Amino acid sequence: MMTSSPGPVVLIVDDAEDCVATMDIALQAVPGIVIRSAASAEAALAALENEPICAVITDLQLPGMSGLDLIASMRGHAKWNMLPIVAVSAAADAGLPKAALESGANAFFPKPFSPAALRKKLEELIYAR
Repeated sequence: MMTSSPGPVVLIVDDAEDCVATMDIALQAVPGIVIRSAASAEAALAALENEPICAVITDLQLPGMSGLDLIASMRGHAKWNMLPIVAVSAAADAGLPKAALESGANAFFPKPFSPAALRKKLEELIYAR
């Protein structure tokens, strides 16, 4: 295994493997990007502790701690409060986009979303910093 520093690491937090796979494929077009995934908010927080992550894409419906709670937890932590966060959700709740943005997400995409639009937004968030 190489010890050279990987490119920007994006953490995808979703308990649906097909959603993770779709996002992974969409983001592979971003040069040098490294994709990690976590099936729960708790696993995401552990991943954030263990590796430098440059952005998080999280589903809002997760087992255990919700995506909104994950976003709020990250925003309350000095180490992660400036990380770009994109929230995604298949829920029909009309208040979710507002709740996600109020919790601290930088963007919200309803599922199903355009992989190209998600990739473009993520590139803006990562490289505009």
